[in-house]
Amino acid sequence: MPLADPPVLDTGNTAWLLASSALVLLMTPGLAFFYGGLNRSKSVLNMMMMSFSCIGLVSVLWLAYGFSFAFGTNSNANVNNVIGSWTQYLGNKTFATELWGTTGIPTYVVLAFQMMFAIITVALISGAISDRAKFSGWLLFAFGWFTIVYVPVAHSIWGGGWIGAHLGALDFAGGTAVHINAGSAALGLALVLGKRVGWKGGFKPHNVPFVALGAGLLWFGWFGFNAGSELTADNLTALAFVNTQVATAAGFLGWIIVEWLRRNGRPTMVGGSSGAVAGLVAITPACAYIAPYAATLLGLVAGAVCALAVSVKYKLGFDDSLDVVGVHFTGGWIGSLWIGLFGSGAISSYVKHDGLFYGGGVNQLGRQALASGLVSVFSFSVAWLIGTAIEKTIGFRATQEVEVDGIDVAEHAESAYEFAPTGGGGGGAFAMAGVGAPKPSTPAPAEEPVSEKVAG
Repeated sequence: MPLADPPVLDTGNTAWLLASSALVLLMTPGLAFFYGGLNRSKSVLNMMMMSFSCIGLVSVLWLAYGFSFAFGTNSNANVNNVIGSWTQYLGNKTFATELWGTTGIPTYVVLAFQMMFAIITVALISGAISDRAKFSGWLLFAFGWFTIVYVPVAHSIWGGGWIGAHLGALDFAGGTAVHINAGSAALGLALVLGKRVGWKGGFKPHNVPFVALGAGLLWFGWFGFNAGSELTADNLTALAFVNTQVATAAGFLGWIIVEWLRRNGRPTMVGGSSGAVAGLVAITPACAYIAPYAATLLGLVAGAVCALAVSVKYKLGFDDSLDVVGVHFTGGWIGSLWIGLFGSGAISSYVKHDGLFYGGGVNQLGRQALASGLVSVFSFSVAWLIGTAIEKTIGFRATQEVEVDGIDVAEHAESAYEFAPTGGGGGGAFAMAGVGAPKPSTPAPAEEPVSEKVAG
C-alpha cells in the first residue's frame, strides 16, 4: 500500500488565515473603543489600557506555554482530557517548517491565529470592573485566569480535550470557550470588587461615537474570528461569513425593537451597537452549523434577550459595569443552545446529532447545555478565587478617593481629555500629564471647573 503524500504548503489557506489573524487582532482595539466609549471620561484610559495590556501580556504567555498547553498533544489520554503537551510547542522551540495537520498551513500561523483569540477573551472580562480596578491587580488577574482557566478550556473544547472529543459539544469559534468563559469570569470578578460609588445613580456612556466605532471594528474583525475558524477557505467558510453578517444585522434590529417597544422608548446608537455585538456573540459558536435563516432568527432573539438581560444586574445587585454578563454570557449561552435546536448534519459534517428542529431530539441540546454549564461554573469559581486572593494581598479595588477623582490620573498619570491650555514648549505626553513638568514660578489664575459629561 503506497504511503500518502506528505502535506505541502497551501498558500491560499495560509494567506486567508494570516488575514483572519490580523482581523481578530483588530477586534481588541475595537473592544477598547467600545468599552472606552461606554465608560466615564475620567477612567476611559484605564479601561482601554486593560484591553491593550492583554495584547502585550497574553501574546508573550501564549508563545511561552499557552499554545503548547492548549493545542499540543499528550500521549496520556487521561492527561490529554485536561491539558495538552507540556513540551511540544514551548516558546524556546522552533518549528518553522512544520505544517498543521493536513491543512497545508504553517503551525506558526495557527499559533498566531489562536493567540488573537486568547487575547480578546481575557480583554472581554475587563468591562465588568471598569472605574475601580488597580492596573497591577488586573495584570496579575489576567495572568492567573489565562493560565488556569482559558488554556485548559481551550484545550478541552478545541485541542482534543474532554468537552470536544468525548462529550461532543460543538463550539465553532468560541461561544463557550470565549464568551461564556469570559462572561462567567466577569461575574465572579464584579462580585469581588463590589459596586462603584454612586452605582444606583446610573452612569451614561461618555462618548457614543467611540461606542459605534468600536462596534464597527468588532463587526469587521469578527469575520476573521468566525470564518477564519474553519482554517481553510471552503464552502463552510463562506457559510460562516454569511451567517455572521445576517445574525449581527438581526441582533442590531432585535435590540432597537426592544428599545422602541418600551414605554416612551426610542432606538439609540448605544443600543444598536450593543445589539450588533450581541448578535456577533450568539452566532460565534453556531456560525458553521446552521442555515442562514436560523442565523437571522438567532440574531433577533439574542439582540432582544440581551437587551432585557442587561437590567438583571440592578435586580440582583451586582455591578457589571459594561454588561459583559448581560451580553457575552447571555449571548454565548443562546448561541450554544441554538446548535442543539437548529444544527444540521446536512449543513456541516461536524454536526453528528441533528438539532431538535431537524428531528434529532434533545441529544445535542443536552450536550451543549452541559458543556456551557461546566465552563460557567469553572470559570466563575476560579475567577472569584483569583480576584479574592489579589484583593487580600496586593489589593485589587482602587480607593474611593481615586475612583471619585478618576482612576486614569492615579493609575496612569494621564487623562483622555486635556481641558487646560498647554504651551508650545513641547514635552510630549509626560509633560501634558504633569509628569516631570516644572512648577510655574507664579500661581496660575483660577479656572472655571469643567464638569464631566456624565454623572460621577
